[in-house]
Amino acid sequence: MTEFDIIIIGAGPAGSAAAAWAAGQGLRVALVDKSRFPRSKLCGGLFTERSRSYFREIFGQEPDLSQAVTRHNCALWYEGKELAKLEGIPPLHLTMRLDIDAQMFGHALAAGAQDFTGRPVATLTDSSVTFRDGETLTCRVLIGADGVSSIVAKHLFGAAFDTQTIGFGLEIEAPLALQDPQTQPLRIDFAAAQWGYGWSFPKQGSTTVGIGGLRAENPDMKAQMAAYLTTLGLPTDAAKVKGHHLPFGDFRPHPGRASVLLAGDAAGLVDPITGEGIAFAMKSGQLAAQAACDALAAQVPDTALVRYKKALKDMHRNLRIARALRHVIFGPRWQKTLMASFRRSGTMRMMYMQLLAGQVEYPELARRLLLRLPKYLLRRIR
Repeated sequence: MTEFDIIIIGAGPAGSAAAAWAAGQGLRVALVDKSRFPRSKLCGGLFTERSRSYFREIFGQEPDLSQAVTRHNCALWYEGKELAKLEGIPPLHLTMRLDIDAQMFGHALAAGAQDFTGRPVATLTDSSVTFRDGETLTCRVLIGADGVSSIVAKHLFGAAFDTQTIGFGLEIEAPLALQDPQTQPLRIDFAAAQWGYGWSFPKQGSTTVGIGGLRAENPDMKAQMAAYLTTLGLPTDAAKVKGHHLPFGDFRPHPGRASVLLAGDAAGLVDPITGEGIAFAMKSGQLAAQAACDALAAQVPDTALVRYKKALKDMHRNLRIARALRHVIFGPRWQKTLMASFRRSGTMRMMYMQLLAGQVEYPELARRLLLRLPKYLLRRIR
């Protein structure tokens, strides 16, 4: 089969969600990825209860989290000092992307999507994909779910993103000999990077340690990573450091063109404050697939983007509010004041953890935070 209703490029959470959702409605779906699954993916691997809810909705079953480490506590740090230890927080599941992505990919194939993974793309148009071996697939709707370096976004806009306006992260997998995940807390360090943070996430076979922040504000991320490893008591050569761009805070208001859609990281759908991307990826994949299904059912494929943008309205609103709040949480003008409030206020700390766990939306968080801003201002003036 070389003619499909939908071709999806990228078989991670966004692509697999889109493929499962569309194939489940009887559409002919090709799922394309340059890698074969399971494959490793550089990522903190935070899987929240929001992610779990979306997984159930899209794939029709519970995710297998037997290989994840689940924490109900978290340590918050700032400038080398502990802000607080939070206990009894909403569950945070720390996964390896090798495992969780393979689950979603498997569900997509089980739903009926056709597997074209391990096939690098040579060229593409709005309605076709040609592999390096010369085979060409055609479609009526194309969905790009191929990450921050999306070839579909490059096809549409000439570049995936302006790398100076998005984030960048460095990460290692610290071996068990250096950190025991059974005793290591889930830890977040504000200001380990400018306009960002550091993280130490215990996993079953290692501990994922990294820092991330706006690239333009962090000209020497390698030095900051070395400093963070030292803070954690890890040697700077503990493991190979890997880097990747983080498209948080720069989502595309027009994620596509006519019958070509972008989902997940390819559309910049990453939380600008927490950096979470898995939940947004799955949900946007589902919404893109449904927009495609509706457009094809109406026999007007070119209306897919209009339908998709309408479906993304609430998600885009949340991300706009988050982008504004980021100035309060990470901006040098406010951060010290906000961190002081974290030390004093259990309510503030729980608000952050509810946000990280996906149990509060940004409009509600903004309302709560704005009620406290005048107090910050008064303390600042005095």
